Amino acid sequence: MALATGRGRERALNILLTNDDGIQARGLTALRNCLAPLGRLFVVAPDREQSAASHALTLSRPLRIQRIGEGLFSVDGTPTDCVLLAVNGLLPERPDLVVSGINHGPNLGGDVTYSGTVAGAFEGAMLGIPSIAVSLASRNDHHFEAAEELLPELVRATLRHGIPDRCVLNVNFPPRSRSEIRGVKITRLGKRLYQDVMVERVDPRGKAYYWIGGAEPGWEPEENTDFAAVEAGMISVTPLILDFTDYRSIVEMEAWRLEI
Repeated sequence: MALATGRGRERALNILLTNDDGIQARGLTALRNCLAPLGRLFVVAPDREQSAASHALTLSRPLRIQRIGEGLFSVDGTPTDCVLLAVNGLLPERPDLVVSGINHGPNLGGDVTYSGTVAGAFEGAMLGIPSIAVSLASRNDHHFEAAEELLPELVRATLRHGIPDRCVLNVNFPPRSRSEIRGVKITRLGKRLYQDVMVERVDPRGKAYYWIGGAEPGWEPEENTDFAAVEAGMISVTPLILDFTDYRSIVEMEAWRLEI
């Protein structure tokens, strides 16, 4: 694809790719393969897995960047670090689009608040760049063929219509073959049912350590949610906004007439 630059001139679309599964992740390779025909790709991704990093920014130490190939960089930091570094000087040109993924696992419902994949896209949106987070909703069977085939058209449609300012599109592909996918649905976030537990263990030196885990979360069976769409074999596209303000509560709380 190309962008008009004035006086009838066009230039290639600049696309920044990142993820939270690390520079060697199969999902990132799939993303590169399928989006390469759309423009000029730049990859800036963590040098190791950063799942559940959320929107963490590294401030307590310097960051190391390694150039692996043409337009391909690894960073010993979070997805947010990667996008910030890329846009603020690492890349020769400002990206026209940020795509984060393809994540090895779902990013549905409240899980988006933990997700490094979604955070990478949020950072792009905060910097004024249209941004998309992409995940494959499978924990084990990571076959990206359907996503590779269908994602480019979804990106083209996004660029044709535009993404609202400071909005991120959170896309989840069901773990199905192309022939089994039943379409695309615009959704809202579903509600996760968490079963988190804390497991205490003792190391060989006699000191306690802890694992946070638990059974696989469930979800509430509500219509028009991202969970329901993926379960039905559809691609879920959920628009997320950076404004976390609860405007309904503002109206309710004004009636409190708080005074100090």
